[in-house]
Amino acid sequence: MIATLSGVILVSSIYIYEAYFFTFDQINKGYMQKGPGPVTSPTDAYTAHAYYEPYGGAAGGVNVWVEVTFNNEDNKVQTVYYGDAKSTFHMDWLDEDTLQIQNLDPDYPDSDRSINLRIGKDIYHGFGLACQSILMKDEYETCYKN
Repeated sequence: MIATLSGVILVSSIYIYEAYFFTFDQINKGYMQKGPGPVTSPTDAYTAHAYYEPYGGAAGGVNVWVEVTFNNEDNKVQTVYYGDAKSTFHMDWLDEDTLQIQNLDPDYPDSDRSINLRIGKDIYHGFGLACQSILMKDEYETCYKN
């Protein structure tokens, strides 16, 4: 009985930690690959860099994340996008503060993960962990997820 109760408490603690104490620092950068970019904003205030994170070996997939460097703020870096990588990925600045991210597969229209993000105000996490994280709630105004 004690072993079962201990197991339930341990599993519950791990779930609560993963769900409510998420940060983008948990991204496995050991196997990261450089993606498209960098892309600099019109007035050079921001630079967006994309990275790929393979997972699951030969049968796995690839996640993509985008980090924005605030060039005028001592090169502060903020992760603004994290999700499953699709066959077409592209970044472009719509204006000084809005980064357009296209992440889609034309053969599967329901898998479109494209979004426009206002830098310093919006983030996207495909699985929603950043949206429910207690630790990240002060880093954005709007969090998008699937």
